[in-house]
Amino acid sequence: MLIVGLTGGIGSGKSTVARMFKDEGAYVIDFDYLACLVVEPDKPAWRDIIDYFGPGVLSPDRTLNRSALAEIVFSDEKSRKALEGFTHPRIFQERDALINAIKRKDPSSIVIMDIPLLFELSLHKRFDKVILVYVPRVVQIKRATKRQGLAKEEVEKRLNAQIPIDEKRSLSDYIIDNKGSINETRDQVRKVIHGLGKLAKMKEVEPNCC
Repeated sequence: MLIVGLTGGIGSGKSTVARMFKDEGAYVIDFDYLACLVVEPDKPAWRDIIDYFGPGVLSPDRTLNRSALAEIVFSDEKSRKALEGFTHPRIFQERDALINAIKRKDPSSIVIMDIPLLFELSLHKRFDKVILVYVPRVVQIKRATKRQGLAKEEVEKRLNAQIPIDEKRSLSDYIIDNKGSINETRDQVRKVIHGLGKLAKMKEVEPNCC
């Protein structure tokens, strides 16, 4: 099994690229989905968050008001660290369960882990390879304000809380430049998955360490 990290900043189009990898036969584990899963009402992480931040971060249906919570955590590092402490251990538990299930089903698979804050959490050394979906910062801001309906100031606040995307380039094994057309991006994804397939085959024949 080859386990690969996929990351990219807000507005980079990372989710679109993740779907392309899935179309090419890779298994994709979406950390955003797992993050939503572990904070469903009355789950342990949900209770920890309400105890810490108070009921003001709840919507009328008792789900988390993500906009209210984001406004807090992207303005205060202590609050952000607290939220990560409540959610990340539970997310990793869910991730491990999915990996084990995939391994039983397909031991020689390529697993793409879609993690927005991969470098910020210092997770990049845990993967066989790391893929960065790249667009310049100015494109990130333009896309996030247009597609996600966020104010420019809110996007910049989130970007400032993360490692600059240009710095992430030097830490990545593969760069998918996503500022062009959808077909150009798909061609890059196919080249990367082809290379990963070769690595997976090499890994299968590697002798076990003493």
